[in-house]
Amino acid sequence: MLNTAPNPQAPEAPILAAAAGYTPTRRPVWFMRQAGRSLPEYRKVREGISMLDSCFMPELLAEITLQPVRRHDVDAAILFSDIVVPLKAAGVDVEIVPGRGPVMGQAIENASDVEKLPILDKDVAEVAEGIGIIREELNQQQTLIGFAGAPFTLASYLVEGGPSKNHEKTKAMMHAEPATWHKLMERLVPTIVQFLKVQVAAGVQAMQLFDSWAGFLSDRDYREFVLPYSEQILAEMEGIPRIHFGVTTGELLASMSEAGSEVMGVDWRVPMDVAAKRIAERSGAKVLQGNLDPAILFAGESVIRAEVERICGEADRAIAEGLATGHIFNLGHGVLPNTDPEAITRAVEIIHEF
Repeated sequence: MLNTAPNPQAPEAPILAAAAGYTPTRRPVWFMRQAGRSLPEYRKVREGISMLDSCFMPELLAEITLQPVRRHDVDAAILFSDIVVPLKAAGVDVEIVPGRGPVMGQAIENASDVEKLPILDKDVAEVAEGIGIIREELNQQQTLIGFAGAPFTLASYLVEGGPSKNHEKTKAMMHAEPATWHKLMERLVPTIVQFLKVQVAAGVQAMQLFDSWAGFLSDRDYREFVLPYSEQILAEMEGIPRIHFGVTTGELLASMSEAGSEVMGVDWRVPMDVAAKRIAERSGAKVLQGNLDPAILFAGESVIRAEVERICGEADRAIAEGLATGHIFNLGHGVLPNTDPEAITRAVEIIHEF
């Protein structure tokens, strides 16, 4: 159980308090992909509207962002967006194909293609307007988290032309044409930074850098080809709580923690206390975020409660041992589309008991 004695210096919002290393008034929780296909109200408002179009419609993106906060009593809204939104805003030919994912009009194959890649250097008014609408509804205890895809994940989509199971073209470019790879990463960094700065200027209170595909890399390759660019992005965003998360990145946690975030997301494959030790040994104690297996939400209340208790216990032990400075509860990835919304609501209630 958390010690919830009031601290006059702590931010009022539980997530901001936890991210700053204070004890929050309750254990904060939000879920990746909490705004999405698991909610009937989401499916209703998105009917007949493409994913990317939704991200550029201020009132709609605000409504979708706010739906899970109203329904589940989570402690944060995560901005409804997609990893490729900054690319689209910059002028890249990209569409999200239902059942497949982001697909590029033309893949990047060589240095010449990299030089032609547009860079986002302007405001994204639709996103900024949507953030303003969201902030008007959220109260002082609720946090709005901004979001951007990390450069490796964006680069992989660009090089592969779309989703990939093996990332063979991406890895081939990294190793056979390293100069081209580094030029591509250098060109992506300002687009990602600008997209995040647009969000912060509009009212986002924290941010998550999400590296979907980094788990396909070895630690050696991650450190050489990815880490320097994630470091640059997070350094540019100093001043608000920064969360860094990747999927299947248990073996990369120590290196990812060097990128500079205050909060490290942990997927469900690594126990929280084990993750805390890996992170602390490399970068010092940080706030942990995670890490319930999304599939557990299908297993019934007694299983959910047991898993929540285990995860909170692991995180609290890490805090007590000085290996972590706080805990924000989350899933170890995103809410699965067929999840019962009532199971999500009940999980939040259980988490707040701990």
